[in-house]
Amino acid sequence: MRAVVFDSYGPPDVLHTAEVAAPTPAPGSVRIRVRAAGVNPFDYKQRSGMMSRGAALEAPVVPGLEAAGVVDAIGEGVEGVAVGDEVFGLGRATYAEQAVLRAWAPLPAGLGFTDAAALSVAGETTIRMLDVLRPAPGATVLVHGAAGGVGQAAVQIAVANGLRVIGTASTHNHDWLRELGAEPVAYGEGLVERVRALAPDGVDGVLDTAGSQLDDLIAIAGSPAKVVTIANYTAAERGVHVTGGGGDASAALATVAGLAASGRLRVRVVRTLPLEQAAEAHTLSEARSSGGKIVLTVS
Repeated sequence: MRAVVFDSYGPPDVLHTAEVAAPTPAPGSVRIRVRAAGVNPFDYKQRSGMMSRGAALEAPVVPGLEAAGVVDAIGEGVEGVAVGDEVFGLGRATYAEQAVLRAWAPLPAGLGFTDAAALSVAGETTIRMLDVLRPAPGATVLVHGAAGGVGQAAVQIAVANGLRVIGTASTHNHDWLRELGAEPVAYGEGLVERVRALAPDGVDGVLDTAGSQLDDLIAIAGSPAKVVTIANYTAAERGVHVTGGGGDASAALATVAGLAASGRLRVRVVRTLPLEQAAEAHTLSEARSSGGKIVLTVS
């Protein structure tokens, strides 16, 4: 099958297409014919070697954590899904014509493959972060980096859970955040004061998707225990919750599918590119200025 691979760590142009063996679904997983694959910051961090901790690359790597497509093989012990079903979900090596998903849900009604491919990482991550904080309905939360792919999902899922949401973003994204249900503030110097002006009694938790301004986020929350991050890997040293996995991903995706089908969760896909242009997709993603999700399509 055709896939995007990298044989060495480096800039986006180390990505290229190659013929690789099709994966076989392990017990508890399904294989899909990929129609679209989401691009996430983890992908360029992996490709650049940032995640390797100095270990050498032993074999070509196919990037990708999420995809949408049509089931074409089912692993042992899997029930409730059949060959031919349209699904979206989480896996590895999704920049390819075929990929194995470890967690999945039916394609939400009214969504195409491109939009569905952008749901899994952002949706499951948000639900996992909220499960750490467990804010009560009516509580106030700050979403830091609210205009990014995960941030936009975090705003919408928090609002759907009955939370008041304050979101940090560049000023040109503030109208979009208001449309999603957040009260926007600019990040940068003075953030603590701006948030306190909106929430004089403080916030009940912080969802950090940006990885910056940790001191300010702790001050806003009043305690590091009320901050959860997916982007600052050293924050645990300060008592902040760092989450990178775990939880019931299948249950989270079922919730995500329901929210998307009801219109309470939408993803702003800002760019779609064919699989062969993965390097350009990484360049755009790494610039961190897209304001939404980038998706690779597979013909």
